[in-house]
Amino acid sequence: MKTDELRDHICEIYPDLCPLFSVEFEDGTLEVPLDRLHAAAADLRSIGFSRLGLVTAVDYKDRFQMVYRLKSASLGVGMFLKCDVDRDDPRVPSFCDLWPGANWPEREVYDLFGIVFEGHPDLRRILLPEDWVGHPLRKDYEDDRIIRRPDYI
Repeated sequence: MKTDELRDHICEIYPDLCPLFSVEFEDGTLEVPLDRLHAAAADLRSIGFSRLGLVTAVDYKDRFQMVYRLKSASLGVGMFLKCDVDRDDPRVPSFCDLWPGANWPEREVYDLFGIVFEGHPDLRRILLPEDWVGHPLRKDYEDDRIIRRPDYI
């Protein structure tokens, strides 16, 4: 399936997602508002996006952006699902109810960025000790052992 066919398919089944669709890296991208994130993911799951291959976050200093990579074997296409998240209270719904494989990647994002996944069955640190202070992939993370590069942004 080509990207324009994917867009037509999504627009036909879920017209509300249609204006949010764009093309990025030859794959479709949906950028949805936080209040529609879980519903959009559930709709994509129902139309054949049965594999969640990536859960990560990007720190833009003023906000976080959640990035999910979804694949559909039946449609023969992959796409990105993205959502901006408030930096002051970073909370998103968990996708563990849709894709059980989201469990560990969501824990990793929680551990390294501090983004809370509401509804997660076991949200706790996965890489760092429980008593670790802070979240090391945040751009505002401070540690005396880190030597900052002058060009670090």
